[in-house]
Amino acid sequence: MVTQEEYPALLENLSLELRRGALVLAVLSQLSEKQYGYSLKQQLASQALEIPEGTLYPLLRRLEAQGLLESEWELADEARPRRYYRLSAQGRQALQDLKQEWQALSAALGGLLREGKK
Repeated sequence: MVTQEEYPALLENLSLELRRGALVLAVLSQLSEKQYGYSLKQQLASQALEIPEGTLYPLLRRLEAQGLLESEWELADEARPRRYYRLSAQGRQALQDLKQEWQALSAALGGLLREGKK
């Protein structure tokens, strides 16, 4: 059994697990148009979804390795290269499939949580 002192750490870990799965869908949903990592981070933060850079960049590289994203380097205004990411064809399909999965899961959980209040 978890003690009162251990509970905050447990809750933090459970919250991280819950968010981790949603991050893939969130990132894919924002890459129909090309974006570099920091602009993506800001866009997600503007929707109250903060992602640490130490989480975002490895996720982008993993999604690219899985074939869901494509990337290219471009020179930015200040002549510093930036890596821009966008959905691949397979990424667009995965986004559609994951949206459907999310909606079904959300509906099922909504029903369970409403029933749990009885």
